[in-house]
Amino acid sequence: MRVGLMTITPYLPIYRRSGIRMKRGAGSYLFDDTGKRYLDFASGIAVNAFGHSHPHLVDALKKQAEQLWHCSNQFVTEQMETFAARLVEATFADSVFFCSSGTEAVEAGIKFLRRYHYETGQPYRHRIITFEGGFHGRTYGGISAGGNDSARTGFGQLLNGFDRVPLNDIEAVKNAITMNTAGILIEPIQGEGGVQIAQLEFLKQLRALCDAHGLLLMCDEVQCGYGRPGSIYAFERAGITPDIATSAKGIGAGFPLGATLVTEKVGSVLPAGSHGGTYNNNPLAMAVGNAALDLLLEDGLFAHVELMGARLRAGLKTLQNKYPEKIADVRGVGLMIGLEPAGDARALSALLLAQGLTTSPTVTNVIRLVPPLNVGPAEIDAAVEMIATVLGE
Repeated sequence: MRVGLMTITPYLPIYRRSGIRMKRGAGSYLFDDTGKRYLDFASGIAVNAFGHSHPHLVDALKKQAEQLWHCSNQFVTEQMETFAARLVEATFADSVFFCSSGTEAVEAGIKFLRRYHYETGQPYRHRIITFEGGFHGRTYGGISAGGNDSARTGFGQLLNGFDRVPLNDIEAVKNAITMNTAGILIEPIQGEGGVQIAQLEFLKQLRALCDAHGLLLMCDEVQCGYGRPGSIYAFERAGITPDIATSAKGIGAGFPLGATLVTEKVGSVLPAGSHGGTYNNNPLAMAVGNAALDLLLEDGLFAHVELMGARLRAGLKTLQNKYPEKIADVRGVGLMIGLEPAGDARALSALLLAQGLTTSPTVTNVIRLVPPLNVGPAEIDAAVEMIATVLGE
């Protein structure tokens, strides 16, 4: 059936699908319905933090499925209480709100940021400074805050209240602050924006500006956080503490889960009924989240992430030196690597897929390499070799 210029299928064709039908996953590998094996350096777009079918995660989900799938937020569950307490103990936060996705976590953070000023007698403070290249999800709040033009096209009047400035330009941030500014929202490492990295000094300056002007600092760590930078969160590298931070993707290691973490300063002014959601605190998600946190906090994981990230960047830099006309840049932190080809990134990603390596193109001309956090050196070397083979051809 034809509607306009688009062919309609039973599943809405709004994704750029390769046509490959994936059948199963094991560790760092995916297998399609023909049995072909793929080294997975996309990880479901930085979601499968510990690879596929990790036994600890599978066991946690199975056990919880036999007990309780869902119950109303009218009640408390042990899994929710345990997970929240452990996250608070491991991070800067004093309290946490659970949801089902990254964009939900960001929406909650935006609401909390504005509600804080309302509850403290400054309702005129509602504008939020964001950054060019930032991506905060695909809800109206997310696309209004973000700097991705393709995500905003065709959706009419977006939400008011966001002032976008260039990344790493502290003077632009200062000039954007007015009496109506409520806070600053930043991805410490932009994912969809092409693995653009906020300078550590810039993050420190943002914290200082917020303190000086009575603003709240919100870090969107949906993609760049939860172990991927070699620490729980990327902002930790700058030695700062935000007022609000968001997590998703890796926090559920493949199960739909998001979280908005807040300090006591923010959480203490949010009244009952100010936010919510039917599936928030879902027992299955809480069980998997607790299991993923077990793996995240294992001794040596962060050092392993840094070591494997350095090995991958070194391999790619070697290829850049060998093929300077084909690789424009290699950048990243931990196991969040951006490969910027001199040619078309999506074309290169397709060639790598045919070779047996999954990668994740961004909205810019950059390919993300975001393997599982427990990836091994042999898999790193295999990925570099496949990229070398494609570049050589």
